Amino acid sequence: MSKIVVPQNQNAIEEMFRAGAHFGYSRSRRHPSVKPFLAGVKNRVQVIDLEKTNEQLDAACAYLHKLGEERKVVLLVGSKKEAEQIVLDAAIRMGVPTVTERWLGGTLTNWNEIKKRIARMKDLKEKRTKGELSVYTKKERSRIDREIEKLERYFTGIATLESIPTALVVIDSAQEFIAVAEAHAIRVPVISLSNADCNITGIEYPIVGNDASRASIEYFVNRLADAYIAGTRIVREVPATA
Repeated sequence: MSKIVVPQNQNAIEEMFRAGAHFGYSRSRRHPSVKPFLAGVKNRVQVIDLEKTNEQLDAACAYLHKLGEERKVVLLVGSKKEAEQIVLDAAIRMGVPTVTERWLGGTLTNWNEIKKRIARMKDLKEKRTKGELSVYTKKERSRIDREIEKLERYFTGIATLESIPTALVVIDSAQEFIAVAEAHAIRVPVISLSNADCNITGIEYPIVGNDASRASIEYFVNRLADAYIAGTRIVREVPATA
């Protein structure tokens, strides 16, 4: 492939192109499952077919819009450095829980234990705020503070999660493979931004695109977040009573 042409009259695809969403990895890193979504190779780098990516993104957005309309809880997952702040900001806008630290094994498949850890964090923080930890020695309080800090690091983002989420939105399914595997184990649908090195087999809503560039990640995450938020703003009509 000697030349990449930006498709005309397709704003979404042009925006993805400008964000660098079409950049994959070298052919040696390509996973067979993404081959149908690649347009070719330029300078030894796989080029993603943004026409197909746009179709995948539209499908994922439609699904999230429906979940937003139904007020379903979605969990955003993005622990890679490039994605952390983008995912956190989107989760705040959407009003949903998020994981931006390392995914803890069992977050979904051992949810009852995770709930206990969240409850422990909330209990310790409340006691510290009320001054109830003053009965402990300075050394004991220091140990408790360290425990709270560790719990906050891993559980603050999901502190509002009361049950298993309806769906996961994942940035880089290769990096977040444990989260994806747990979701599949308990039949929670996954929406994933996945580059050419990812195995998208079995992912319900894969979006093949650049998951390493901040600009690309921000574009996709914001599109998905906007779709969910738009769904939450739909007011259902209440039938008139006689």
